[in-house]
Amino acid sequence: MSAWFITGTDTEIGKTLVSCALLHALGRLGLRAAGMKPVAAGMEWRDDAWRNEDVDAIAAAASLTLPRELTTPYLLRDAAAPHLAAEQEGVTLRIAPILDCYRQVSAQADAVVVEGVGGFCVPLNDEEDTAGLARQLGLPVILVVGLRLGCISHALLSAEAIAARGLTLAGWVANTVDPQMRHLEANVESLAARLSAPLLGRIPRLAAPGPAPAAAHLDFTLLADWPQGSSH
Repeated sequence: MSAWFITGTDTEIGKTLVSCALLHALGRLGLRAAGMKPVAAGMEWRDDAWRNEDVDAIAAAASLTLPRELTTPYLLRDAAAPHLAAEQEGVTLRIAPILDCYRQVSAQADAVVVEGVGGFCVPLNDEEDTAGLARQLGLPVILVVGLRLGCISHALLSAEAIAARGLTLAGWVANTVDPQMRHLEANVESLAARLSAPLLGRIPRLAAPGPAPAAAHLDFTLLADWPQGSSH
């Protein structure tokens, strides 16, 4: 089984778009690809139910349908820092239940995409954070870099934090957050020269964002453990 942890240089940076693009590409290989967003904060009432846009997008992009309780064990109402949103609801976020859900998901899938929440080091409770979750999962990491002013420092600091936890940075994606960013291409080149992982591609500002349009700008075969297909 193949699996990756998707993180980003910040919140609202394109993690879900890249996660869905990766799930789309895995599905095209004929694999049973499952998506997880273990912690999601922010819900709206839609179609007679409380829903989270990112959770719905990942479920739609996955070729393997699993119960939401497994793919998103912590779904919080307030669109705020997860530990604060959880505190409001009287919930304590813990890594152990997430790991249990991951084991159940991975037992049924050929590939799993796990999307983090916010940036790489986001508190879950007083002792645990999302960097610790990534470390305990032990998965290769894909870093989504939002192209805007300040992204070089954010990306390099994120890469350092990933390496400090003994994790492999498997690849990174340049996602155009600010299309008016000055010296955009030069920023991408500067990052490519400083990050040891391969650049999987640059996603432009898409008129209609979605898994297939985003995947068209990415080359996941650059990942060292990219699967070659399945008979499923």
